[in-house]
Amino acid sequence: MPNAIGPEFMRLTQYAHLTTPSAQDQGVPQPPLELPCPPGAELIALPAPKEIESPTIDLRAAIEQRRSLRKYAETPLTLAELAFLLWCTQGVKRVTERPTTFRTVPSAGARHALETFVLANRVVGLAPGLYRYVALNHALVAVDLSADVAGRTVHACNDQAMVGQAAASFVWVAVVERMRWRYCERAYRYLHLDAGHVCQNLLLAAEAIGCGGCPIAAYDDDLLNRVVGADGEELFAIYAASLGKKR
Repeated sequence: MPNAIGPEFMRLTQYAHLTTPSAQDQGVPQPPLELPCPPGAELIALPAPKEIESPTIDLRAAIEQRRSLRKYAETPLTLAELAFLLWCTQGVKRVTERPTTFRTVPSAGARHALETFVLANRVVGLAPGLYRYVALNHALVAVDLSADVAGRTVHACNDQAMVGQAAASFVWVAVVERMRWRYCERAYRYLHLDAGHVCQNLLLAAEAIGCGGCPIAAYDDDLLNRVVGADGEELFAIYAASLGKKR
């Protein structure tokens, strides 16, 4: 089969082909636990996880109720609801001495090599725009508040209208070196697996607050990377999702 990149990727990321010592084994210091904030950037504090009141929902009910939802009510998210979703998908429970982070989702080797970007269309207390979740501080930092950022994000997601109609849409960006530092080329497998863990937590957490979402893998990589400021090599958009209140 010509240009069979998929099978070749799977073959070359098997352990038998990982002959180069990892950066960790070579004594290279580990990459930072999260991306730095721009100098002078103001962090937007989020309600603390223990202070967020969310309805109790049976796990089985959440799993059985969950379905991909592409049309949403006009009702906005509260800041506490957004904080709850961010905590459930990338919340930091503890920082160890190594250091590494223990979070609310599993990650290969606790590398947690994803960053969460949020296109806030209708979130009470937030100006519409693109933000990044600063997980170590449980806060947001503004990335792009320009009037056309929602339109550019929709266009980057192959013009799927739900991205702009959602109360909030999420874009997860892979920080390659954070994972590759330990796992070499196999890191690329783990990045995609980790993205699945995060999105599934989002969809189940959404059920607890009367929301639904839709995972998005159909997007123009170059355009979406441009929206979030990723270079497409060391940082790249790996998954996305729209989310809003159920009608």
